[in-house]
Amino acid sequence: MSDEIRIRSHKGSYSVDFAADGLAALNADVPEGTHFIVDERVADLYCDSMANILASPSVLLIEAREENKSLDRFPAYVEHLAGRQLRRDQRLVAIGGGITQDITCFLAANMLRGVAWWFIPTTLLAQADSCIGSKSSINSGAAKNILGTFTPPERVVISTHFLDTLDERDVRSGVGEMLKVHVIDGPPSFDAIAGDYDRIFSDPGVMERYIRRSLEIKKAYIETDEFDRGPRNIFNYGHSFGHAIEAATQFAVPHGIAVTIGMDMANWIASRLGVGSDDHYRRMHWALSRNFRGFERHVVPLKPFLSALSKDKKNVGSGTVTLILPDRDARVSKDVYPVDSTFRDLCHAYLTEVRAA
Repeated sequence: MSDEIRIRSHKGSYSVDFAADGLAALNADVPEGTHFIVDERVADLYCDSMANILASPSVLLIEAREENKSLDRFPAYVEHLAGRQLRRDQRLVAIGGGITQDITCFLAANMLRGVAWWFIPTTLLAQADSCIGSKSSINSGAAKNILGTFTPPERVVISTHFLDTLDERDVRSGVGEMLKVHVIDGPPSFDAIAGDYDRIFSDPGVMERYIRRSLEIKKAYIETDEFDRGPRNIFNYGHSFGHAIEAATQFAVPHGIAVTIGMDMANWIASRLGVGSDDHYRRMHWALSRNFRGFERHVVPLKPFLSALSKDKKNVGSGTVTLILPDRDARVSKDVYPVDSTFRDLCHAYLTEVRAA
């Protein structure tokens, strides 16, 4: 089996390489004209392994917090790169998780009308999901991910060694996205990863196998619908509710955990609306609830939750919400639903009772 996955994009193909020594190789031979954007915690944890990288002429260290990918922070990032004479024939290299990725991709798309970028993802969430697909999103004011672009990296290098320094909550956040992708692939895929749920955390080989499989499933969709106008929309399964949970809790619930709750909520609400079935909700609930354990009683205020849900960028009209819900065969699809008293009552019931049951 090849260690490389190739992804077709509107800017040509790019590679995803599984390389345990990827960081060491880059540190041993830092390319001239490279501008690094690095999660400052990663820089601290791996300072010895990336000493040459951190000593290179252009290094921007960023604390990986949501507020640091807000539009009002970007003038400082632009000033840093301009001050180090970024040129169009040079490249940005992101080393970090999704926040670092979003910042770097947005800068690469917009500075000098476009520069190349590479990505070394250091979180499971980024390795198993966001590292491919071209999308970047940043925040503006209270609106999460309201600005963005489709700018694929030239290269992605995945080393699962980075996962050794993640805490369990961050690993479960990434596993949430892996569960999502396997739901989308169909019941047999989800049942397989659910059956291996505990081994994912204890066996690095099993973890890498499911990272690879998650990317392979996603690859088929993004190559068909890179600009997220059709089939790829279903990868927002769990995200409408998940983003609203993040916003309503002021991001106290990590993204992948919020998405896991969002999937469980979508399954339960689908069964109550007659769209899906209670059997599929219960079949998936075991693994999903294991993954959001510790957050099953975290307070999610209903009013801010509904307010955030109403601002979801997938919505197409007032008084409705666009959701990705599973049908009676557990196949997910997009549709529009009224935000009426029945829907609000279902949201309240799930968030206050069902989630903690």
